[in-house]
Amino acid sequence: MAPFLTNKELISAGIKEFNVLLNQQVFDDPLIPEENMVTMVDDWVNLYTNYYKKQILGEQQEQDKALQELQQELSTLGSQFLTKYRTFLKSREPPNSTPPSS
Repeated sequence: MAPFLTNKELISAGIKEFNVLLNQQVFDDPLIPEENMVTMVDDWVNLYTNYYKKQILGEQQEQDKALQELQQELSTLGSQFLTKYRTFLKSREPPNSTPPSS
């Protein structure tokens, strides 16, 4: 049986696993619209938060603090991923073909 993990260790494990998920994403055709990717990332953050919420230990205040820290870290990683995805989408846009007006 595995020993109990501290809340810091749980947060660290959650961040590491979330990073693995984000790094596995392949930007390929068919492209996912940005709004849908934002929804997916939000869902992933919620999924990981809910999974780790059940494992966080301590008094209610300690649990709330650990959960908030985890959510904040995952949201930051998700935002960085979305920035990278937006950059990728912009690189795939066709060049503006409208001629300059005279």
